[in-house]
Amino acid sequence: MSAIPLTARGAERLQAELHRLKTVERPEVINAIAEARAQGDLSENAEYDAARERQGFIEGRIQELEGTLSNAQIINPADLDVAGQAVFGATVEIEDLASGERLTYQIVGDLEADIRANMISVSSPVARALIGRSEGDVVEVRAPAGVREYEVCSVSYE
Repeated sequence: MSAIPLTARGAERLQAELHRLKTVERPEVINAIAEARAQGDLSENAEYDAARERQGFIEGRIQELEGTLSNAQIINPADLDVAGQAVFGATVEIEDLASGERLTYQIVGDLEADIRANMISVSSPVARALIGRSEGDVVEVRAPAGVREYEVCSVSYE
């Protein structure tokens, strides 16, 4: 399996989720299964079926998180010598040249992307256009909605 790029904050979030699943949710579902078993006939026991289904989900998510974290390549853009260029983990403020609207995005890995939190995937059209660009550069983004032009206003490494 190839390396999975993550920011330090993204890796911390995944570690916290893994810890919660192992220490809180797994024991809760084990107790729920034990309680459902104590009720008797398992063939028509909806609580037992629901608890087993939940257990399967939790165990699958634990395996997924462990696999991701074991293959994670944690990148801190502040440690890179990039001379003001947009790189993985950088926060980039851009201005839409057509509308004048300013947007701020952090370029993150696919697993961390959340457009509501202004975190875009490194594989997105906008991020691919921004990588390697510096303040003052104009980039052309070919997205499904059409071609847009943006000016890079600032690049920071938080």
